[in-house]
Amino acid sequence: MARVAARLSASGEQSSHPVDEVLPLPKLALYGFQHVLAFYAGAVIVPIIVGSALKLSPEQLVYLINADLFTCGIASIIQAWGIGRVGARLPLIQGVTFTAVSPMIAIGLGAGGGTAALLVIYGAVITAGLATFAFAWLPAKAFRAVMRLFPPVVTGTVITVLGIVLIPVGLKDAAGGAPTIADGGVPTQLAYAGGTMLFILVLMKFGGPFLRSIGILLGLVGGTVAAFLLGDAKFGNVGQSDWIGVTTPFHFGAPKFEWFPILLMLIVMLITMVETTGDTYAVGDIVGKEIDSETVARALRADGAATALGGILNSFPYVAFAENVGLVRMTKVKSRFVVVAAGVFMIVLGLIPKAAAIVASVPPGVLGGAATVMFGMVALAGIQTLAKVDLKEEKNALIVGVSLAFALFPATVPAYFDKHVSPDVSSLLNSGVTLGATAAILLNLVFNGLAEDDARSAPQADPAADPAGEPVAEQAAEPVAEQAEPADPPVELPAQPVAAPAGAEKAHGAETPSP
Repeated sequence: MARVAARLSASGEQSSHPVDEVLPLPKLALYGFQHVLAFYAGAVIVPIIVGSALKLSPEQLVYLINADLFTCGIASIIQAWGIGRVGARLPLIQGVTFTAVSPMIAIGLGAGGGTAALLVIYGAVITAGLATFAFAWLPAKAFRAVMRLFPPVVTGTVITVLGIVLIPVGLKDAAGGAPTIADGGVPTQLAYAGGTMLFILVLMKFGGPFLRSIGILLGLVGGTVAAFLLGDAKFGNVGQSDWIGVTTPFHFGAPKFEWFPILLMLIVMLITMVETTGDTYAVGDIVGKEIDSETVARALRADGAATALGGILNSFPYVAFAENVGLVRMTKVKSRFVVVAAGVFMIVLGLIPKAAAIVASVPPGVLGGAATVMFGMVALAGIQTLAKVDLKEEKNALIVGVSLAFALFPATVPAYFDKHVSPDVSSLLNSGVTLGATAAILLNLVFNGLAEDDARSAPQADPAADPAGEPVAEQAAEPVAEQAEPADPPVELPAQPVAAPAGAEKAHGAETPSP
């Protein structure tokens, strides 16, 4: 490994890889494991929150976590590798969506809690997944008409909202975890967070290309080692965990299909479709891929298939994880096969509770320090998407500004919906992502309608640069949409030019590639 790093540093090779490049096995394993660590906390927090709210036993909770990781691995492989016309073939990690947490808890409590509640939840999850999968197979013209609801002013706002909403999650971990926040947090955990962040930033500033590409992984490992030496990293649960834990379909029983939970979950999937659409455009910009309607449709089909599979394998709704889009942006490791490797790791973790317990032993402060950096990069990805929008137009500026305000309301007045809105409505609206995304869609319709150019106009930028200003002319591979033979020719969405910082062309000497 040291020889690889030395060669990369000596040659000055960028740690960027084309999206379709298959890397050597050691690199695939290392970069893939970094993706797993980056999203691990977000992946397991949903089953932990839902399982705790439904009063599940510790053994049932462990089973939910293993089932989640196992399904995450399968879903990520489908999304990144692609099966026919399912999967975007982009470096997109699939994870359980936070948007579904409150609705699932409401559904579960309404069903009386316990495993009986899980059966009602899984019935709604399976139905919503199948509906999403079917939606993404609409004829090309119909699908394009729907996707016109999501121009850059909407997708950019949603990605920015995701980053802004996620940053407090990272900061809470940095302070010691949510249970400690009311008491002012834990200073030692905050110190670990600060040390981890500083370590990552130093690597990004002074490290070679290879070290920068695994900066998050090294930060997590270094912070955990430091915490262990100081007695704050506990690995006692590792010895108590089983070696093997196999996930079986319908482990808790046959799902139950009730109309209101299904309706609630369908609304959740509408929001996740906006998230996945935004993440697809964002990662497309980062890796230098032109994103068309067929690519978005394949990404949504993977979402739907993964969600339906989640309901079968005792898990929850899935979405493209914005956290890992931020990781791709930071490391510039663009190969989709890295995500395939991460999927294999997740499947293994889902089968070996003892291995998962090791990863779960990362102290919250260390995890929060690394996560805060990545979540900030997610918000930056949204801002870069908004750079395509003519924000000098007051209507576009209002869409962004008012949507951000709506997104911050649940965090600012967390008890409002619980106190003044019915439980069914509160379970859906008490989410910054839901409110922000809904506001962006509705405001865009009010101000811009479905006109193709109003919200999409932006100053033209150097197409040879990625969002970070790095040349991508030599990295571009064939468009993703050409990797499959669609039954209907894909209908191109209006052009989404990749924006670059002013002066990027001069700074990097990039040349515009010929058509």
